[in-house]
Amino acid sequence: MTPQPQPNDERTRIREAMDRLLSGQPTVSNGSLTVAALAVEADVHRMALLKRHADLKNEFYERVRNETQQVPETEKRLRETVAKLRKTVANQKEEIDELRQQVTLLAMAGAVLVDGQVIPPVPEPSAADAPDNVLPFRPITS
Repeated sequence: MTPQPQPNDERTRIREAMDRLLSGQPTVSNGSLTVAALAVEADVHRMALLKRHADLKNEFYERVRNETQQVPETEKRLRETVAKLRKTVANQKEEIDELRQQVTLLAMAGAVLVDGQVIPPVPEPSAADAPDNVLPFRPITS
């Protein structure tokens, strides 16, 4: 049975791995400045780093930002996604405006067509036209 690593031992390994990655001297990872590389470098499961040691993850990203003057890869991806979504929203707003204008124009065109037509009056139904099972209302007498 293998002993469970102590949390302080993990934290020490994570901090040492941070130092190696930020100095550009990784030993076992690919050297990228990501949480995944940090976990590999510290020999800690990535989810342990994200859940148990979230403060160290945040510290790592802060150090990446301050010491290397780089934006973390995850932040770059999020910024790209936000830019794409903003462009999509702008395009959809433009399309909605165009559709609203089309609706207005079609409504006006329909009104002009209806106004220009002479609608024949509906003939009054006669008792002869009524089916056998329909009885007419009695006239109102005062």
